[in-house]
Amino acid sequence: MVMQLQQLTLRAIAVLLRRHPSTISREIRRHSQLGRYDSAHAASRARVLRHTPRRQSRLCSSSELFQVIIEMLRIGCSPQQIASRLRCIWPDHPERHVSHETLYLAIYAYPRGELKRQLISYLRQGKGKRRPRTQSAIRRERYPAELSIHLRPPEVADRLVPGHWENDLVIGANNRSAVATMVKRTSRFVILAKLDAPTADAAAQAITREMSRMVPSLLKTMTHDQGSEMARHAEITAHTGMKIYFADPHSPWQHASTAAMKTPMAYCASICQKARISPWSPRSDWTKLPTC
Repeated sequence: MVMQLQQLTLRAIAVLLRRHPSTISREIRRHSQLGRYDSAHAASRARVLRHTPRRQSRLCSSSELFQVIIEMLRIGCSPQQIASRLRCIWPDHPERHVSHETLYLAIYAYPRGELKRQLISYLRQGKGKRRPRTQSAIRRERYPAELSIHLRPPEVADRLVPGHWENDLVIGANNRSAVATMVKRTSRFVILAKLDAPTADAAAQAITREMSRMVPSLLKTMTHDQGSEMARHAEITAHTGMKIYFADPHSPWQHASTAAMKTPMAYCASICQKARISPWSPRSDWTKLPTC
């Protein structure tokens, strides 16, 4: 109001207040009376709007939909799976459709106390806080450029020629255990190798041991992420004959077979741990596992 009385332009006011000129223009247009900006009216309206939510949440803790979602979480469904299943269960009721981000908000942001701890424990990873969705613009390459996935033979992407594999590590809690997973890209055939320790030496020994049992014609290439556990990749190539390529940093879609299997495997391993059953036990012991 004082600046208007001084006959300053909108751009001059924006420079002094460090705001965009369009922001100043909208503010004056909304709260002007008789051609002058009314700061008292603007402050009163701001106090009212502060306590008025822009939209109501679809997931109230007392709603039927929220109870259905809790039951799905309890049996081991991920938020992405729940969001997809809700659309299949109620295709004609868009008010019952929620995104996985809405589910994560209902788990991490809204509840408090015991309910929040209970919901987080139902998640497969069970982390108390979410990782930031944005990644740093600086992405460090760990391996030489000549081993980049972009130099991989074109036949690998088609998933038609056998002999091409993907590899990843599933690391247990506190880095006390690790399992190497090798997935054939054509048939999704999976090989698991237990590691003595989550180190590069143990990974090289386990991968070499398991892959050496295969026919040499089925050992052409292997794709891995930028993890440090493949620091001994030259030894694996020397013993198995497989050329190893590395995906770009933070690009799980480039090795989607292992990336899609990693979380379900870790979840099953956690169930085995809760049931005090080793995943490497005889199959007769697996009858003790709870159904999920």
